Amino acid sequence: MAITAARPATRPTGSLSVREGITRQYDYWLTVYKRTWRGGVANSFVTPLFYVLAMGVLLGGFIDVDPDRLEGATSYLAFIVPGLVAAHAMTIAVSETTYPVMGAIKWHKTFFAQLATPLAVRDLVNAFLCFVVFRIASACAVFMLVLAPFGVFETWWGPILAWVSQVLVGSAFATLAFGYSARLRSEEGFGLLFRLGVLPLTLFSGAFFPIANLGPVLEWVARLTPLWHGVSLSRMLCLDTVDWSLAALNAGILVVLCLVGWRWAVTGLDKRLEV
Repeated sequence: MAITAARPATRPTGSLSVREGITRQYDYWLTVYKRTWRGGVANSFVTPLFYVLAMGVLLGGFIDVDPDRLEGATSYLAFIVPGLVAAHAMTIAVSETTYPVMGAIKWHKTFFAQLATPLAVRDLVNAFLCFVVFRIASACAVFMLVLAPFGVFETWWGPILAWVSQVLVGSAFATLAFGYSARLRSEEGFGLLFRLGVLPLTLFSGAFFPIANLGPVLEWVARLTPLWHGVSLSRMLCLDTVDWSLAALNAGILVVLCLVGWRWAVTGLDKRLEV
């Protein structure tokens, strides 16, 4: 006669408040951070800084373009920096919500262990995303502080709001990538995500050159991507060329994507962890 593992009669359904569900996992995520922060230093801070120096300072020194063709930027360095930080936020978000999410489901099964406590699926998603947003916020903040002496910011308040926009675009991608990873059965799908998602978005979202150079059709395709909204918002705020109606549209779309992505992440993980 086959013997099957006993299944819990009920699963936690989110009786804890959002704050309590997150704070109960604080010690766990603090431990994770203490054990992994060294490995993320190069990826989060050192490599992007060298990339900006190479692309913005060295290559930018050979580029002399009318500011009207660079969306108001007085130099290629000032043009590329806000977009690169926004793209960097996306990269961190996707990296932190792909293999780590699959690992917590498929390999070391952390999510199953956490569900054996009063925590619900919603609590797992909230705490995980809070940790990812912290990684995004800290990396972008250091990035912006390091770049301040280069004179690429036109106001003191612009970089602060730009940092908020970078965290927002990272949060949007984190929730969407979490939902994708929660539904994925094999890690082979991540290669598809990075090759056909992250890389094209980085190259054609306006981070390296104005999307007007893509032509009328591809320009509107670029405008439909989440990263373009983050790049547009970050650049306008850094350069003090804010079109407030466009900025409101950019921010509104990113907020909606965060909400839709969060819901998609919760439902995806809930179905995946069914026992």
